[in-house]
Amino acid sequence: MAFFPALPFISLFVGMLLWGSSFVAFKYAVMFFDPIVVVFMRMALSGFLFLLVLPRWRPRNLRREDLGFMVFMALCEPCFYFVFEGQALTLTSASQAGMVAATLPILVAVCAGFFLGEQLTSRSWTGLVLALAGVVWVSISGVATETAPRPLLGNFLELLAMFCAAGYTVSMKKLCARYSPWFLTAVQSMVGTVFFFPLLFLPSTALPVAFPVGPSLAVLYLCVFISIGAYGFYNYGISKLPAWQATAFVNLIPVFSMLLGWLCLDERLNFSQLAGVGVVFAGVLLCQQWPETENRNTLVRDLSEEGALVESVTVSLDGTSLESVLVPVRGKD
Repeated sequence: MAFFPALPFISLFVGMLLWGSSFVAFKYAVMFFDPIVVVFMRMALSGFLFLLVLPRWRPRNLRREDLGFMVFMALCEPCFYFVFEGQALTLTSASQAGMVAATLPILVAVCAGFFLGEQLTSRSWTGLVLALAGVVWVSISGVATETAPRPLLGNFLELLAMFCAAGYTVSMKKLCARYSPWFLTAVQSMVGTVFFFPLLFLPSTALPVAFPVGPSLAVLYLCVFISIGAYGFYNYGISKLPAWQATAFVNLIPVFSMLLGWLCLDERLNFSQLAGVGVVFAGVLLCQQWPETENRNTLVRDLSEEGALVESVTVSLDGTSLESVLVPVRGKD
């Protein structure tokens, strides 16, 4: 039974691992296809796959007042998020963009405090800042290999992308109270398909004249494992955990992408980068509140506020198994 409370954490970990792999697949795909074409194809294919299982993810009651909120969520991400980040990466280096992207957990924490009433402990803030420092460490430890013609503008556009991601996360958290995270993932794909379709006809968009097997499989991977899998796992984690806590896992994405680049593309990691990876993992773990401990501490606090002293007592449930329970030993005078 102890496995089930860990499902949101496992889901987020797997989601970040998949997102980290998306950089390798996307980089390979855009060697043959225009980036707008790649994004549209992954949105359209994932939307089509969701339609095939429409009865499974369609909610029984769809509130009209939530429709605008769903559209806002999908416009934030994937729509404007991909527009801002795609343009940012043409103007600034990947390392600098990675440093800006590491601000997402802080932005979500602030937004969740204002709009969702989520409160962070000093330990949680310490973990978020530590994870942020680790990402910055990893980013600045590498040697830039791409040109950055306008880094100031590029970093500003990346920051706008992070604001979009924060708006998406808070919206998702609010909507998950009434809808399945998989249904909301389907909404993202369908709105994204409608949004990116007109962009195919821009003069700057190069439409494909052939579909090589390798790049086409990369697009299919982005569709199934990223647009459906990674977003689905991430949305499930958001539905079960506070938004700021789930978003702390986002700091793992550049770590996984760097490790997968080392494994798949023979990119090298220096000692300083490996140390930064360790700091990121430590920060993410530090800001987590594990369910069993959190529930136990909440019970102790509630009983203490009522003026009761409690102690842990081990009891036998069936003659063989043992379980520790909290019992009051003195009530309010």
